[in-house]
Amino acid sequence: MTTCVVVKKNNEIAIASDSLVTFGDTRLSHAYEVNEKIFKVGESYITLAGTAAHFPVMRKLMTGMGEECRLESRDEVFETFSKVHEILKEKYFLNTKEEEDDPYESSQITALIANPQGIFGVYSYREVFSFDRFWGIGSGRNFALGAMYAAYDRENNAREIAEIGVLAGAEFDKSTSGPFRIYSFPMK
Repeated sequence: MTTCVVVKKNNEIAIASDSLVTFGDTRLSHAYEVNEKIFKVGESYITLAGTAAHFPVMRKLMTGMGEECRLESRDEVFETFSKVHEILKEKYFLNTKEEEDDPYESSQITALIANPQGIFGVYSYREVFSFDRFWGIGSGRNFALGAMYAAYDRENNAREIAEIGVLAGAEFDKSTSGPFRIYSFPMK
């Protein structure tokens, strides 16, 4: 899958991801396909974990929403991803099925968002979290979370901590590899 992280520290925000694509046992490295797992919508950077099919769909969908794509607060992220869910079903034929007893239809999306207002996580039932320090998604997230936890108090900036997170993911997760994309910017 992947390792993607977001970090907030000392009025700086960073988002980072690896660039490996996997199909079962097959690895498609950056040498064979330029895989950008982070895309920009307005002031927000978005990255996803899960099926590779999500990336072109979500990139096109969210960049095409215009003013309806609002991601500056937890509530705005929720409202936007509720609209995204409707569009995924109607225009892109999303399969919402997961488990029989699920409380809501699934959007099948796991995403991280970073913008000058904060860092957010979105999960399949449109649960939105606003993180105070850092978070990670993808198959390498546990390695990234442990490394960022160990580094958070001793490193001074978000970019360095994000880099430590994705490097740990690549070191220990078979579905994570560089090169890495890291974007950082000041908070508002």
